[in-house]
Amino acid sequence: MNHRRVLILCTGNSARSQMGEGLINHDLAGQWVAFSAGTEPAAVIHPLAVAAMAELGIDISYQQPKHIRTLASETFDSVITVCDNARKTCPVWLGPAMHIEHIGVPDPALAIGTEAERLQVFREIRDELKSRLEGYLATLA
Repeated sequence: MNHRRVLILCTGNSARSQMGEGLINHDLAGQWVAFSAGTEPAAVIHPLAVAAMAELGIDISYQQPKHIRTLASETFDSVITVCDNARKTCPVWLGPAMHIEHIGVPDPALAIGTEAERLQVFREIRDELKSRLEGYLATLA
């Protein structure tokens, strides 16, 4: 079976895009293969993103932030930006893609409060990403 390919793009590639990659590869396996990258990648995936995904039984702890240049020679059926900065930068480097969509969500890494309060923000963003990304990709079926 030929799976369609989607790139989830954000700035740091440490939380939103990594969670999106994990969700799609888990929930839409067999239909889509997801990749993620950042315009200014962080050194590591945010530990609260890993924790929020683990609650759904999805392990993203092995994933690594990467720069969009590492995927420059790849082709994608869809590119989805999840932050405004990546949306502004996207046209500069983007090769051909059948569909380009912006699904902006707040950066959970900016949450303040106790660890439990911050984890709750990651859960909310995770759930919003799940709904919006999977809903959008369903329209491309």
